[in-house]
Amino acid sequence: MVQKFQSPVRVYKYPFELVMKAYERRFPTCPQMPIVLDCEIIKDESLENGAKRSTSRRCKLAVDAPYIFKKLIGVDFVFFLQHNYLDMGNRTLSIEAVNESFSSRIEIFERCRYYSHPDNSEWTCFDQTATLDIKNFFGFEHSMEKMGMKQYTQTTLKGKEIIEYFISQLREEGITHVDRWTPPADAPKSPVLDQVSDQHHDIMLDGDFIARSLGQLTPMQESKLLELRKMLDGVDDVERSPSYQTILRFLAARDWHVSQAFAMLCDSLRWRQEHRIDTLLEEYTKPAVVVEHFPGGWHHHDKDGRPVYILRLGHMDVKGLLKSLGMEGLLRLALHICEEGIQKINESAERLEKPVLNWSLLVDLEGLSMRHLWRPGIKALLYIIETVERNYPETMGRVLVVRAPRVFPIAWTIVSAFIDEHTRSKFLFYGPDCVHMKDGLAQYLDEEIVPDFLGGPCKTMIHEGGLVPKTLYKMNSLEEDHDDDVAAVELQATASTAEALVPAKRLSTIIQHDHNNLYKSVELKAGFSHELLIRNEDPKSVLTWDFDVMRNDLHFTLYRVTQELPEKNDAAVSYFDLQDFVEGVNYFREEPTLICRHKESVQGSHVMHHNDSYLMHWFSPSGAQLNVFYEVLSSVNYKGSMTSLQSAFSSNSSAADSVQSR
Repeated sequence: MVQKFQSPVRVYKYPFELVMKAYERRFPTCPQMPIVLDCEIIKDESLENGAKRSTSRRCKLAVDAPYIFKKLIGVDFVFFLQHNYLDMGNRTLSIEAVNESFSSRIEIFERCRYYSHPDNSEWTCFDQTATLDIKNFFGFEHSMEKMGMKQYTQTTLKGKEIIEYFISQLREEGITHVDRWTPPADAPKSPVLDQVSDQHHDIMLDGDFIARSLGQLTPMQESKLLELRKMLDGVDDVERSPSYQTILRFLAARDWHVSQAFAMLCDSLRWRQEHRIDTLLEEYTKPAVVVEHFPGGWHHHDKDGRPVYILRLGHMDVKGLLKSLGMEGLLRLALHICEEGIQKINESAERLEKPVLNWSLLVDLEGLSMRHLWRPGIKALLYIIETVERNYPETMGRVLVVRAPRVFPIAWTIVSAFIDEHTRSKFLFYGPDCVHMKDGLAQYLDEEIVPDFLGGPCKTMIHEGGLVPKTLYKMNSLEEDHDDDVAAVELQATASTAEALVPAKRLSTIIQHDHNNLYKSVELKAGFSHELLIRNEDPKSVLTWDFDVMRNDLHFTLYRVTQELPEKNDAAVSYFDLQDFVEGVNYFREEPTLICRHKESVQGSHVMHHNDSYLMHWFSPSGAQLNVFYEVLSSVNYKGSMTSLQSAFSSNSSAADSVQSR
């Protein structure tokens, strides 16, 4: 397998002639490169009246490998051939080096070049490429590959340091200037090469640019960055090449595997082109429901200079927003936030004159309840996460989750499985006292910008959220029955809503889900019950529920049943009508009876510790309507340790109560 390496452009802020004088001093040996034992000149000739010089050297290098390895291959040093071609007229030095030792088994080829900076003739540029092709090496091919990569990294790091060292040495000797070569008066003119023609100088990837815009990269990372950038030049159906910052993010997201990053980035660029993402900031207008009811917004910068976005998720009416915007509308809002984030990242980097590559998210979970685990809402969230991770990798630097309630472990269990492992490592969780606790928010946010809702001094311009009025719901987003007060929970016509919101092509393929059977609507006559029997074969799995109560009160109780119960053929018949069905003997009350009022929504969960059946029981004293959904979370996915999570209430008639547990 052929390994290819390429370094970014290194810039020496000295004239070419002075750099060349420093370069000559590194031969035959120099203290900064102890691996080079000797360099013997085997050819040296001056051409065209001294305008050009061709020099060949045979260099002896120590084998930088473990003792046992050197014994196995039978050598302590190897030889390389180096060919230099200096053109003083055009101010370039081209260097080629190949291995002489083991040349039938390994091919190492390195090409370096010094040349006058295209935009500043008083500076000198340096670039370097190398290939390593290990054909057969006594069964140590992988070890040789690792040593080759190590050697490339070391020589790349040392190269600039060596030139700087010898320039400093020349300065101490009083040599700070070397005249440019001028041809004799009677000498024929040598053709001048166009140095710029074979270089891409839209943004020169030099060491200063990397330090200023990309941060600290290893030579191997720099090489892969250049490799991917050159691969993108050959893509015909991409209108605009991405920035080096974007290329860096995709490489980091694919663990620096160039081919994988290339495929991911090309897919994303085509997606952006197809859906006009580059014009989203100019063309997108926030719908009224977002302006009035979406509890999120930008809020200053953290201590690392990252823009901070605050999302008060616990105050969000997920159901109302989804029914008002549709799946695609909610996704488009998320993409607009991501595009704003990229813009603010770039502004922050320019203002601070240092690399800023991502933004921070502060998520306030006060008020989070099982109501937020409404399945269509969760599916919409996962759909958004998938799209964002695919097209905006490594843009999230840190996620600060504050005031996490007891229900949060369940939500995190569901969502975290769909978040990249590296992204999950950026999440930090805090309880109620996130401001004053040791290692709290003060680690990441300056005290003066801590939001007021967390006890800080800084007011935010973020909406409080609250219940979205039904008047903002899209047509057919609800399945209404004869009673206008019934809050039906089926999410319908998602695709048609998306098409109405986004006239262009949809942002990605929507998976059609059948939400009609998600919540079951039950009419209960006075004095009758509704029962759901869950047979549990997975100890420590979690039973979760969400139901709405309409017209009159209902009594809800959860029981554990130890005897085998038959299937019911008649819904009007209760298990409690069975003979010998005695509380404390063959059934047990697991949750106390809750009196659920008209227009209340109830969410709760229970860890099912036993291999028994669990019976959800609703009793209607006066006749009522029940809309109910339940789900069992596998013990494999649920990692919580609590024995039970209390049920939470929310009222359909109160905006404040609908998003906060009480």
